[in-house]
Amino acid sequence: MYQHILIPVDGSPTSDRALQEALAFARQHKVQLQLLHVLEEIHFVDIESSINYAELQESIRNSGAKVLTQAQVLVQQAGMTAETKLLEAGGERVASVIVAEAERWPADLIVIGTHGRTGFSRLLFGSVAEGVVRTAPVPVLLIRAN
Repeated sequence: MYQHILIPVDGSPTSDRALQEALAFARQHKVQLQLLHVLEEIHFVDIESSINYAELQESIRNSGAKVLTQAQVLVQQAGMTAETKLLEAGGERVASVIVAEAERWPADLIVIGTHGRTGFSRLLFGSVAEGVVRTAPVPVLLIRAN
């Protein structure tokens, strides 16, 4: 049975739903939970702009920390505990960072939300969940949006 569940969170309703599913499972089994948020790198085309890159990065980091805090509150309201981790993608795909953390921790299961995009929108936005499914060495439970 699963002992360590990794739950990537991004603050979206789909991510929240995946967290709720993981909590429902965790209530029935004694497992350890880890909440993970991965910060994506931002690239600018216009280097002449007056945007302060350091301030923007700090704002993104603060937003990521807020996402983790909100997820942690949901875990606590369910009467459970979870580790939290904020990682930077550092030029890697977010899915690769998630899989690497699953291997490092080590997770027995990854529970992740998926938006279920198809066609052009999937091509345009990609799919972190699909990347995780394709490369994870452990089972992945995909939770779709309502």
